[in-house]
Amino acid sequence: MRIGFIGLGMMGHHMVAHLQEAGHELVVHDVRRAAGEEALSRGARWAETPADAARQSQLVMTSLPGPRDVEQVALGENGIIAGAGRGTFYVDLSTSSPTLIRRIHQVLGARGVRVADAPVSGGVVGAEEASLQIMVGCDADVFEQITPALRPIGDKIAYIGLVGAGEVAKLVHNQIALVVQQAVAEALTLGTKAGIQPEKLLEAIRGGAYGRSGGGVGPNLEKTALQGDWDQPRFALALARKDLGLANDLAGELSVPMPLAALAEQTLVECLNRGWGGKDMVAAWALQEDRAQVQVRVKLPATT
Repeated sequence: MRIGFIGLGMMGHHMVAHLQEAGHELVVHDVRRAAGEEALSRGARWAETPADAARQSQLVMTSLPGPRDVEQVALGENGIIAGAGRGTFYVDLSTSSPTLIRRIHQVLGARGVRVADAPVSGGVVGAEEASLQIMVGCDADVFEQITPALRPIGDKIAYIGLVGAGEVAKLVHNQIALVVQQAVAEALTLGTKAGIQPEKLLEAIRGGAYGRSGGGVGPNLEKTALQGDWDQPRFALALARKDLGLANDLAGELSVPMPLAALAEQTLVECLNRGWGGKDMVAAWALQEDRAQVQVRVKLPATT
């Protein structure tokens, strides 16, 4: 299949590599030409604009930071709308707005372009290993036709429902992750300041009813937050705030009260105000540690 891929960042360049390995013909575009060099060296063609990429492709994928970028690339000047012909598929892999992708679906659909939202979860490691969870929203027949282009980038492909459903599922997923992170940070700073070693707190929590489900206190906790390991972003805090803001925006549209999500978003906003947007989302722990005036750290077992 001839696939246009727009957005060759930390996630996108890995996905492009897997699509090429699977035998698809790639046309790539990014705001930085240098980001495409790796794909070009493997035989991809360069497109000067999103319109140019769409003009050469049967299916166009985008992997972009947020709704503004998606709207500009899809509907803006020299966007996909200017190049995609009738029968082209457009699949947005970004974490974006359900309302926006539904509008894009209406606009492009009127021109005969079939639209799907397919946000991914699994981070850079998941993109590198092709083990992403892909949450797809589109017409059922579109899902069947785009699945061959999704298989090379993710091993968990779920049809969630009509256009916009994938974005809703992704925002719900990220909302839970970020709110639970804040709750766990508060609890462990309390326990540590009360004089209990973090290792003992985790032993107690993981053995109890809540901890047995793994929710928020999984084995990666000791390797990241409890090492203060947030300077190198696995998932940037600024993107986490964007996603939680989108979830809160959707809640406002639907009149769904979400006070915990609103509080968690304000914590992330305070982190941004401290200049931590480029750090990992786990850096929100540092803010809670500052507030509580205590550090929560564990010693990792020695490796042989």
